[in-house]
Amino acid sequence: MKNYLWFILASIAEIAGCFAFWAWLRLGRSALWTIPGMLSLALFAFALTKVDLPQNVAGRAYAAYGGIYITASLIWLWLAEGVQPTKWDWIGASICLLGMSIILLGSKFA
Repeated sequence: MKNYLWFILASIAEIAGCFAFWAWLRLGRSALWTIPGMLSLALFAFALTKVDLPQNVAGRAYAAYGGIYITASLIWLWLAEGVQPTKWDWIGASICLLGMSIILLGSKFA
């Protein structure tokens, strides 16, 4: 369960950090937006190091994280950008979450 919390924190930090650069480069906001953006991206990287997986491998953590990131991105789309995800978005995210759970749970038996 703790892994999922780290993944959720990582996804929020990554999306917020990337959005800061999006706001600067695509929405014409001040370059100062990149300062909290970089801090947020550092928090993202830190959070991923806290994921506890057998064999202590980064690649598996990154792969499993993908499902949470995709779902969090759709929530960001909805809450921050005001665009409601389609049923196809949610179906795709559900498939990714299933895959992510298989990676996490399967790694305990490998």
